Amino acid sequence: MIDLSTEYLGMTLKNPLVPSASPFAKDIDMARRLEDAGASAIVMNSLFEEEVTEDEERLDHLQHFQDIGHFEAASYLPAEESYKTHLESYLEQLGGLKSALDIPVVASLNGTTPIGWVHHACQLQQAGADALELNIYYLPDDLRQPADIVEARYIETLIELKMHIRIPVIMKLSPQFSSVGNFVKKLEAAGADGVSLFNRYYLPDIDLESLDVVPSLKLSSSVESRLSMRWIAMLHGRTNLTLAATSGIHTAEDAIKLLLAGADVTHMCSALLQHGPEHLGEVLRGVEQWMEEKEYESVSQLRGSVSYLNAKDPTAFERANYIKALGSFESPKGVWR
Repeated sequence: MIDLSTEYLGMTLKNPLVPSASPFAKDIDMARRLEDAGASAIVMNSLFEEEVTEDEERLDHLQHFQDIGHFEAASYLPAEESYKTHLESYLEQLGGLKSALDIPVVASLNGTTPIGWVHHACQLQQAGADALELNIYYLPDDLRQPADIVEARYIETLIELKMHIRIPVIMKLSPQFSSVGNFVKKLEAAGADGVSLFNRYYLPDIDLESLDVVPSLKLSSSVESRLSMRWIAMLHGRTNLTLAATSGIHTAEDAIKLLLAGADVTHMCSALLQHGPEHLGEVLRGVEQWMEEKEYESVSQLRGSVSYLNAKDPTAFERANYIKALGSFESPKGVWR
């Protein structure tokens, strides 16, 4: 029988398929369906720094007006104790998932500054989170800000958190660092337990009628998994961190390629939103069937066998493959030939 188990942030999971942060974690029934389909852990939707800050400002405003207003007017304002903040709702959601599921639950914090994160992280740990995903969504708009200052923001936040919590911390990174490998090694030295590659930024669009900048949400495609595949292949065997692959994993083939590159787990979101929680089970069966056909006995045997250190031609992960890729393209007949 094939051993699908894998190590993730110091935990042994029954297989490498872990749903990433998504609306599924907000619904206990959906989360149960993911577990029934074979999910080995689940990452919660993110708690956003802006939401917590907005709650704090709203409560301050509420208290201020209750103090200075007329008694009759104050009676129309909601009582402070009856107002449920995003943090309180998130902690309640975490408790519900822990009670309903038998798989590990990873909480997720999304923000740009260390302020308040230690307090929130401690509360998430106390509420039972098995690990914490730190999603630092930071886009520097100051053109004078050097790259090392941007990296320092991540590292300082990580160090501060690790001083106060015991649960593992995995850093979810964007691909927009000038030296991804070097930065991952810095995070490892600062105490990270893993990295999730890569965060998928939701890019704005321009409405050509109103000329407004508008939000635009496009689900991923399998092609996007190749960026994660390249860097995970480059990192496997050269770091002790958990390597989680995210973005663009839709099929069993996608998951297998990431495992071959060296991923410990493969996250799924867009495919599940498109096809439902049960799609995870189809992917899992596809992975197991392929391993059986190729006579792999375990995920640990499979993992990293086509990484940079183990590939027949490691330069294929480097610039050398750039020229080959360009030269391999063939246009449809009649386009320019």
